[in-house]
Amino acid sequence: MSAAQPGDRPGGRFKWLSLLGLEAPLQRLRDTVTEAALAAEDRVELLGIEWAEEKQRLRRLVLLSVAAAALTVVLFIVLSAAVLVQFWDTPWRLGAAWGVAAIWALAWAWVIAALLRVARQGEQAFALTRRELGRDWADLKEGL
Repeated sequence: MSAAQPGDRPGGRFKWLSLLGLEAPLQRLRDTVTEAALAAEDRVELLGIEWAEEKQRLRRLVLLSVAAAALTVVLFIVLSAAVLVQFWDTPWRLGAAWGVAAIWALAWAWVIAALLRVARQGEQAFALTRRELGRDWADLKEGL
């Protein structure tokens, strides 16, 4: 077995990187890569969470769109019937037809309002992911 040389590591390797002054920059690079990998993992997890929320919002948007379309058809049918009934002989038919038409009109207005409310929530989709990626980009530019 050979005698220990100055600068030998416990594993028996000579510290060339240390002598050349590259050990600290390489360690910083390794630390940066490790931190970037952990940050990327966090961002992917955050993206998954926000995608699940966005899918739920899109499902509600589709459901409310179908409901709005169906209620619009019903609204126009009932309004048409109300106008026709208005010209019938009895005043009771007129009041009943307009009452039904008014109920359908209120239901339609509620669905449209809910549809618009859900559609506006799309502006906030992936807000946390965008903010985190913006911070990461700023940090990266700052580090360069």
